[in-house]
Amino acid sequence: MKLQNKVALITGGTSGIGLETAKLFRAEGAKVIVTGTNPERLEAAEKALGGDVLVLPVDLRHPAEIERAVLEVSARFGRIDIVFANAGAATAAPLEAITPEQIDEQFSLNFKGLFFTIQKAAPAMPKGGNIVVTTSFLNTVGTPGLSILSATKAAVRSLVRSIGAELAPRGIRVNAVSPGPIATPFHGKLGLTVAQLSETAAAIEAKVPLQRFGEAVEIAKTALFLASDDSSFTTGAEFVVDGGLSQF
Repeated sequence: MKLQNKVALITGGTSGIGLETAKLFRAEGAKVIVTGTNPERLEAAEKALGGDVLVLPVDLRHPAEIERAVLEVSARFGRIDIVFANAGAATAAPLEAITPEQIDEQFSLNFKGLFFTIQKAAPAMPKGGNIVVTTSFLNTVGTPGLSILSATKAAVRSLVRSIGAELAPRGIRVNAVSPGPIATPFHGKLGLTVAQLSETAAAIEAKVPLQRFGEAVEIAKTALFLASDDSSFTTGAEFVVDGGLSQF
């Protein structure tokens, strides 16, 4: 097993990509901790993952909650070998409708929450530790209505390089997985109506060279590669898994 006895902290681990990654990491031998905020999804994840997975309610918009979670994990397991900083949220809106509150909300979780997750977890990580973050194909293409989400993901891509360079002397690698359109509940959280969501999904799928949405498990497998020794000489990189959408 590729992650035998590794301690893996996964944010946004109660649904979609995070949940599938938690299942895969657990199957590969890791001791898994997942975080989330929605009580119903936390309970469902606990049932889906099994009693040996630690499920913690953590609002990443509050650094004190992240610090509390890291201390709890460190006290229980002694260290953190892997961080998969995956949590994110978005609100779709055209330029003229974007509010300061929408910008603050998305940067608070997608960028600040991710940054402080890494900052608080890094001291608990030994040499050989791995940090994987979720970016998006949106950081390389222009998509109407998703300017703020795209900006947060571009900021995170830059962060991977900077923090990767900072942590490299400590033997900790930092990489990103960049999903394209993935069939997860995330798309239902964009604030679109069912009709708008269906229309948008059809338009995106038509542009994907492989002519389909990706599956969450396909992102999880890439996260596993980046979190394991299979990618032992890789850091600061972004692995694109988008069916060719941003490549052709």
